[in-house]
Amino acid sequence: MRIGPRAAAALLLVTLIGIAAFGWPLLADRQSGLAHSQDAPWLFAALLPLLVGVVVATIADNGMDAKAVAMLGVLAAVGAALRPLGAGTAGLEPMFFLMVLSGRVLGPGFGFVLGAVTMFASALLTGGVGPWMPFQMLALGWFSLGAGLLPGPDRIRGRAELWMLAAYGFLGAFAYGTVMNLQGWVLLQGTDQGLSFHPGDPVPANLARFLAYCLATSVGWDLGRAALTVVLTLTLGGTLLKALRRATRKASFDATATFDTGVEVAQDTPQKQVQALTESDKNTASR
Repeated sequence: MRIGPRAAAALLLVTLIGIAAFGWPLLADRQSGLAHSQDAPWLFAALLPLLVGVVVATIADNGMDAKAVAMLGVLAAVGAALRPLGAGTAGLEPMFFLMVLSGRVLGPGFGFVLGAVTMFASALLTGGVGPWMPFQMLALGWFSLGAGLLPGPDRIRGRAELWMLAAYGFLGAFAYGTVMNLQGWVLLQGTDQGLSFHPGDPVPANLARFLAYCLATSVGWDLGRAALTVVLTLTLGGTLLKALRRATRKASFDATATFDTGVEVAQDTPQKQVQALTESDKNTASR
């Protein structure tokens, strides 16, 4: 589904707010309150109407109709059901490969909303509601949006497409983990001089500690998520891509109304009948 100017503006607004929500502690001074438990409710309160705004803008741009909303609900339910299967073991989260394929087939706007709604539904299902949830919704929304922005949706098919999606899933899984690390890392202050966040320090110094923190604490976890995404994409991706594309063709997203030219013929028929009767009357009178 295409993404129109209004939907693009809504997505840009959500992205800017998300970047500010993740990154503002890096610019805060030592006296600032840095607990994300304080700003998470505000982010969640802003995120929900913005998600609705993305959907409404997409509808206004003729990119999403009732059939697309129904598919959004089905895919979000499937994604939420897949998340508990890994139970968070070693970062194994099978729903990520579904987000990659759905974003690829249905576009970036649909992908962003699907990622955020899926994370929200899975948090309710698994009891994972907390100050981290709105940040997870944003991060997974960006992950799915990126899959919709991959090049060549009409040219790259078959194994080449699967390998491209697998590579994106691998890198995107690490990106997701890194972004989520930023949400929790700012809460670590004074625990380790080489890894913890130091409010008020220069941004490059804090970013160097953040990189060391990611390498020391989350590389193994993110590797499990990335590896599972690659395996599922290469083994099940072809079948699921065909199913999603078949479903979108049957749903006829972005179909435009056309009028049969036979209507014009039907409109002209009475006039032709009158002309035929007139000619018949003239022939009778002449005889």
